[in-house]
Amino acid sequence: MTRAGLILGVAVCLFAVGGSAQELPTEVPILLIPGWFDTERDLAALRIRLISAGWPTEYVEPLTFADPTGSNVDHAAEIGAAVELLRSRTGAPKVDLVAHSMGGLAVRQYLMDVGPRRVRKVVFVATPHRGTYTAYVAFGEGRDEMIPGSPFLETLNAAPAVPEGIPAITIRSPMDTIILPSESATLPGIEDHQLCCPTHAGLLRSLEVFRVIRRFLAEGSGGGPELRGKLSAKAPVGGLGTGLPGRVTLAPHIIS
Repeated sequence: MTRAGLILGVAVCLFAVGGSAQELPTEVPILLIPGWFDTERDLAALRIRLISAGWPTEYVEPLTFADPTGSNVDHAAEIGAAVELLRSRTGAPKVDLVAHSMGGLAVRQYLMDVGPRRVRKVVFVATPHRGTYTAYVAFGEGRDEMIPGSPFLETLNAAPAVPEGIPAITIRSPMDTIILPSESATLPGIEDHQLCCPTHAGLLRSLEVFRVIRRFLAEGSGGGPELRGKLSAKAPVGGLGTGLPGRVTLAPHIIS
């Protein structure tokens, strides 16, 4: 390969992940957790981007539940087993969790069961923390648990959003027609990022979503210094902003 070709190849790779050569990920393994009816295939685009950004291949593990529409209580146990396997394989004391949709409810159940000992950071992508009205047309035990006001959600939300000492963020989109209302994807006291305008499934393929996840996991803040400097810190909860499609339209803010 010529020198010019090598330079071009590096540039293409950096553009694909939206990063720079100076930005390095942490050495904490990541468990990717799917939503209702989904499998590890739905997490493939995000996994590829994380690996392209520098995480070792064996450090980014996607999960498929035995019953993708099953109970979050059962899913929490499967997350626990996957966390232990990932820790054993990498030698890391803790892992980061990135969960999409209903998978985030199983993550919260898991954290409520075991506490913060095994987890460093958590990202919730379009998780219906207070349920979603579209659950009425779903099926499986997960469907019953996602109905607003379900006993499962009442118990889950009576506890802290995440155990003390675990940084977390929520990510959502105003074009998500699966999580209704949109505010259900937020958590009290947790930094929220509303991005315009991926669909529910499209959030997992969005470059902007990936950038927020990468910066949060690698630098400790979803927005990152560069992004935070471009955004107002006073964006109202639930507002749509004025950004262009595919760009961040709301500043990171804390839901109270």
